[in-house]
Amino acid sequence: MEQHLQAQKLHRDIFKAGSKTYFNSSLFFPKKVREEVFILYAFVRVADNYVDAIPQDREGFNRFRENYRRAVKGEITGDPVTDSFVKLASLRDFDPLWTEAFFKSMEMDLHKKNYDSLEETLEYIYGSAEVIGLFMARIMGLPDEAHHPACRLGRSMQYINFIRDIAEDNSFGRRYLPLEESGLVSLKEEETRKKPEQFRRFMQLQTERYKEWQREAEEGYALIPRRYRIPIRTAGDMYTWSAGIIEQDPFIVYRRKVKPSRARIIASIAANLFRA
Repeated sequence: MEQHLQAQKLHRDIFKAGSKTYFNSSLFFPKKVREEVFILYAFVRVADNYVDAIPQDREGFNRFRENYRRAVKGEITGDPVTDSFVKLASLRDFDPLWTEAFFKSMEMDLHKKNYDSLEETLEYIYGSAEVIGLFMARIMGLPDEAHHPACRLGRSMQYINFIRDIAEDNSFGRRYLPLEESGLVSLKEEETRKKPEQFRRFMQLQTERYKEWQREAEEGYALIPRRYRIPIRTAGDMYTWSAGIIEQDPFIVYRRKVKPSRARIIASIAANLFRA
């Protein structure tokens, strides 16, 4: 029992450190679902931390992936993050291809720096975010028809992260947003300051893409039981709020990372309690 409680605390702490918006929203899932969400997000966050480390921890990532593959074959690795995820994957019937797609996208971060077409970006997003929507759909016991909107929700949230994190990604030497026909040669601030109108048009296009995918995601909300819909809708609302702030002033991404406060998240949850 003590070991189980320690593992639960570890999952919670890893998730909390990595995603304020979704962590605070997820607190309003029923206890059983919440614990499974924490297991999922702890697993994906640990993998992400290896590739986002400075310098990147390629060996750590490869070891983590190999531990997962050993655990899938029935070995107890002793890693409470990996072992708990593999148990959850079996319980909720995760498609193993989803997890391999996730690892593929994380591995791309180890060697690919720039994404020059929307097709390339969406390939990365499938493994880094859309499969997370699929995992969540299985955790919540949703029908297969919910898979498309679940993927779109993951896609839209990841895209806002790319928009919001332009400055941070510049520091890593990364660019996930394709510059096709934008007139920009990079998203470094010195370049965008020299071409402010081109940058504003570019950012408008990016937020319009987000809104289109978010609308598709919201079409699936009716498939989510109300007790699960509140945290999902709240997280979506907060990403839409972030998109709105960036639309008003695209250059804000160079001054600060646009994130809602905990008070704003709680207020949104309260409002969603009264929505259908």
